[in-house]
Amino acid sequence: MTGPFPEGYSTDPGFDPAEDYIGPFYYRKDESGWSYAIKAEARHCNTNGIVHGGVLMTLADFGLCMQATNHYDKESCVTVSFNCEFVAAAQIGDLIECTAGVTRKTGSMAFVRGEVFTGETVVMTFSAVVKRLYDKESG
Repeated sequence: MTGPFPEGYSTDPGFDPAEDYIGPFYYRKDESGWSYAIKAEARHCNTNGIVHGGVLMTLADFGLCMQATNHYDKESCVTVSFNCEFVAAAQIGDLIECTAGVTRKTGSMAFVRGEVFTGETVVMTFSAVVKRLYDKESG
């Protein structure tokens, strides 16, 4: 990534090795809620020079799991089902952001949906189901 990440974003390396390898992924909270982001680099692109769909899906999974677990406050989760639609392309240098919202939580599952976008352009929509995993001390 060239230059500093936009103001207000934080990252927590060391929590998830796969996310560290693909990302880094960032998060922030503002007046509209939580958002998650990555700055697209050449290494995030496919052979066509656009951001690889797997990178977009991983960003979405990062965001939806953070939302489903209240940022891993007292539980973690694993993704059971993930559906997405790619609706536009993201390019090198783009700040790619993700928002997600919990549609419903049950005792063992959470249902989440959201969007991945760059600027005003939605590049992917998604929905997922995650299995809630409780901390031994709190669950």
